[in-house]
Amino acid sequence: MIPTPDISAILGSIRWVLIGGLALRAYIPERMTLDVDIMIFEADEAAAKAAFAAAGYQLTGPLTIGGFTAHAVDNGAPIYVLTSAEPWFSDAVAHPTLDPAGLPAMPRFYLLLQKLQAGRTQDLADVQRLLRGTSAEERAAMRLIVSQYATDLVEDYDALVTLADLEFGAAL
Repeated sequence: MIPTPDISAILGSIRWVLIGGLALRAYIPERMTLDVDIMIFEADEAAAKAAFAAAGYQLTGPLTIGGFTAHAVDNGAPIYVLTSAEPWFSDAVAHPTLDPAGLPAMPRFYLLLQKLQAGRTQDLADVQRLLRGTSAEERAAMRLIVSQYATDLVEDYDALVTLADLEFGAAL
């Protein structure tokens, strides 16, 4: 719904994945969004800032959750660059899912975990939508990842599974 700049050309060798509304389109119909959300390694933040500045973006931040915002001078969509030092992020960025535009999106299991950890209303609604149409085996694998990296959120995950089933129908 919004033009996405060539982030790979801007960031060069810095590894990144889509998160947020645009990442959803790799798995489900995308929802309206007015920004681009990406995630990079925390250790790459300074290099990413330099790359966006060299590409003519104005930088603001820091974000309270880690990272910064890159604003295009032509008033294009802001790019929220979130940083991660989570132990699971290496696997997530090493095995992205390509979205319909060929951009690297966070793998479904880790996107679900990231959104569950964010805990905002929209993120929790996204979790429900990500669960739609998933098999019992996929849900068990997702639950395993949640229990491995965010044990305090397992109950929330289970509740969202129930809500997804109520809204969209039971798992396959």
